[in-house]
Amino acid sequence: MTPSLKHRSFSRALLASALICSLSVTSVWADPPEGKGHGKGNSHHGHKSKHHKSEHKTDFSTTDALIAAGITVAAARSLALNNQLIQFSPLPPGIQKNLMRGKPLPPGIAKKVLPVPFIKQLPHHPGYEWRAVGSDLVLVALSTAIVVDVLKNVFD
Repeated sequence: MTPSLKHRSFSRALLASALICSLSVTSVWADPPEGKGHGKGNSHHGHKSKHHKSEHKTDFSTTDALIAAGITVAAARSLALNNQLIQFSPLPPGIQKNLMRGKPLPPGIAKKVLPVPFIKQLPHHPGYEWRAVGSDLVLVALSTAIVVDVLKNVFD
């Protein structure tokens, strides 16, 4: 072999090995597939694929996303105490975990009728309704029954 031919094949071998090394390094840096990560930092990470897909299929419109309760939990709790709306039973844990923003109100959930004087003291949002669900105060879109905001333990 001539020196230039040796140099050319050495350059090709070096280039090929550099390419292989760079590809293997990027695969090491890549995130693990869903549910295959290490540690327990994110407790619901392994179940992400089911819930993540269902969240995108809800009818949670962009206008619903912009609506917020407009009142703090502390202020709502104070109003509840002033209106003697206390000691409501919390929801069972299995139902409680399904009560969240952007999801429909769970079917068969026990909703308490709130007194009109109490509702009049809460921020008014046309097309939305305040409901007592367990010990939580919930703002729900009337047309879709989508939960827009949850104020936890207001009636506890």
